Amino acid sequence: MNHGKETGAENSRWTAMVFGVLLIAAMVSGVFSSVPTIEEPDYLMKLPSIESRVLIAVFFQASMAIIYMAITAITYPLVKRAYPKAALAYFAFRTTGGAFLFIGIVTLLLLLALGRQYLQTDAVDLIGIEIIGTLLRHTRDWLNHIGMILPWSIGGIFLYSSFLKTRLIPGWMAIWGLVATALTLTVTILYMLDRIKLVTIAYFALNAPTAFLELVLAVYLITCGFSKPSASLTGSQRKGNVQ
Repeated sequence: MNHGKETGAENSRWTAMVFGVLLIAAMVSGVFSSVPTIEEPDYLMKLPSIESRVLIAVFFQASMAIIYMAITAITYPLVKRAYPKAALAYFAFRTTGGAFLFIGIVTLLLLLALGRQYLQTDAVDLIGIEIIGTLLRHTRDWLNHIGMILPWSIGGIFLYSSFLKTRLIPGWMAIWGLVATALTLTVTILYMLDRIKLVTIAYFALNAPTAFLELVLAVYLITCGFSKPSASLTGSQRKGNVQ
């Protein structure tokens, strides 16, 4: 019996450590998946000259999508432990968010191809290419900042609610997660309704609590692991198993 408890503790510790490492890996991938040149006025002319940087961004966005899927798979049992009926909704929302990251890769590759075409096109036909480029830039922003973040954040509400119930992480951290996720949801909806712009102080300020929380949570999980589940939840689980 003691051996079983030790094995369960080791598995929980391993899950926490992997979860923490994945959170950090996702943040690193997010940084390297950005291409600031796309925001510049003459981006179509510059993209072919930084092709290797664009392909690196493609690689890291694909990596981030895979990492997000892995995070969803790891955390699904944790949500199910607290909310068995809502866990499937959590899985669906977060999987949808990860899927949009994969789709966003296509827009980046299309922008690179459009940049090559831009250098080979006569001045008369450049306006059409510029219009297509603008639409692709907007599409990339919508996919990454609405299509991905909106369902991912909704899933975050389920995740931090389950953490608050199970006490797998400190209560203050779970509450911070709920508040930060609510702020991210708010700014995402405001952006979707064209009430706020990307790359603004307000946008970064409302998203900063979530980014900082994930870093703190990652360090905590790697160094401390999950806390023991609350006694009330453990008792209800045993009762359910007996029935």
